[in-house]
Amino acid sequence: MSAGQSSLALETSPVVFVVDDDISVRESLKALIDFEGWRTETFASAEEFLTRSRSFEPCCLILDISLPDLNGLDLQKLIAADRIEMPIIFITGHGDIPMTVQAMKAGAVEFLTKPINDQLLLDAIRSAVERSKSELGNEVELGRLRSRWSLLTPREREVIELVVSGLLNKQVGYKLGISEITVKAHRGKAMAKMEADSLADMVRMTARLGLATHTNPWNILRDVE
Repeated sequence: MSAGQSSLALETSPVVFVVDDDISVRESLKALIDFEGWRTETFASAEEFLTRSRSFEPCCLILDISLPDLNGLDLQKLIAADRIEMPIIFITGHGDIPMTVQAMKAGAVEFLTKPINDQLLLDAIRSAVERSKSELGNEVELGRLRSRWSLLTPREREVIELVVSGLLNKQVGYKLGISEITVKAHRGKAMAKMEADSLADMVRMTARLGLATHTNPWNILRDVE
């Protein structure tokens, strides 16, 4: 999804997904959540939930730990890596300490036992939605950085990666077989395209993009002309 689409997604009303095989639980949770002004989508099983396409919007998942196909912990494992914008609130009628520990270690924001206290659940949802918005915001910023990076020429990328790794301009020039003046020109154009206010800002950007490792901070500080 593009950064523009992500920005629009942040402005949409949060959606709360409920996965529970008990229809009475699904209906009561939907009524409670809808009353608070959030959107609600309910599913009777993990498999049914997985058929829904990912939508990239502020959200959270209320997940029963005991389900007829995949259990809640198994579903958590499946979606944890690629749906970080979807915090999970576990609910169970027979929770125990080992399950709670496993769920929380895997990133669950709350683990509630049935019958569920409405206020505790609503507080957990609010916290989860804020966390979701934060993750989506990070995704928006990363998308913008990737878009800016794509505007750089191959040579500008080479120069920036070497500069932020700690090499001085003259060292970069020697390594690439170009003059120090040319290095500075490429660096200036690249920083303008990336909208970097300083070399330190560029270091942070490339670190977020996972493109280079800054190894010598003293060179960065010395070579700022």
